[in-house]
Amino acid sequence: MSTPFNQWVIEEFRANGGKVGGPFEGGDLLLLTTTGARSGEERTTPLGYIRHERGLLVVGSNLGGPCHPAWYHNLVATPLVRVETGTEEYEAIAVPAEGEDRDHLFSYVVNAEPGYGEYQEKTDRILPVVVLERSDPAPGEGPGTVRNLADKLIEVHVWLRGQLRHVRAEADAYFTARAARQNGDDEPVPGLGLQIRQHCLAFCQTLEFHHMSEDARMFPAMEAAHPRLKDAFERLRSEHRTVARLQQELAALLTDIAQADPERFRAGLERMTEELTAHLDYEEEQLIPVLAEIPFPPGPPA
Repeated sequence: MSTPFNQWVIEEFRANGGKVGGPFEGGDLLLLTTTGARSGEERTTPLGYIRHERGLLVVGSNLGGPCHPAWYHNLVATPLVRVETGTEEYEAIAVPAEGEDRDHLFSYVVNAEPGYGEYQEKTDRILPVVVLERSDPAPGEGPGTVRNLADKLIEVHVWLRGQLRHVRAEADAYFTARAARQNGDDEPVPGLGLQIRQHCLAFCQTLEFHHMSEDARMFPAMEAAHPRLKDAFERLRSEHRTVARLQQELAALLTDIAQADPERFRAGLERMTEELTAHLDYEEEQLIPVLAEIPFPPGPPA
């Protein structure tokens, strides 16, 4: 639950395009909406932020208190979050930094806002630094201008394929470096463990939402309008169930990425990659001609 003060800040922020008076006047403020780790309900928190080339940085300072703030536990459990800056609102992937990467980013934060250094001095816990990475499709990928549902589907599929490649590359870098350290090499393991987990979970959550939306809304309407595609929709639904099972198996391996068996994790990721790639290819082959006839966004009803 938001405190009365937080609720006042949220209302003031939204009413004035991100501008808030009082102690926040003139500062960079955002609204971070997370999913409650226990309740599953949305929670919105006003936070100061620092701009960085990797995204917006937020710090789990909790004013130097002994425990991490609730919003931090929420985003570790569910990495997909919503960010409001006053001029923009978008979905992001929340990635806590680790090890030397965290230390480097925290120094960057303190250089911009020295108060965070004072909060760190007040507590024995390491203040987490979280990078909020936009989860929009990458610029220049996909169909460009989205004119119809076919373009929109391709845009989503391009993003999913790109995120899957990203997760695979991170996993390869992490396990290769971990093996080198175990063999006595001096090169340290990059702080990728939590990063892999967050990206992988965010990818799985986005994919699950995408498939649930298709099963609940898009497929029934299209099947009623195009009964000749009945067999195709049955196959797509079956593939959704297969991919969901593989996602659950992969998520179980992410419980402790530092102890994950490299070959088992890579095999699970490879199996999901093969199944998902084949599914996306088949879905595009079957549905793109039909979806190209449907404008996006839809116009007003006739």
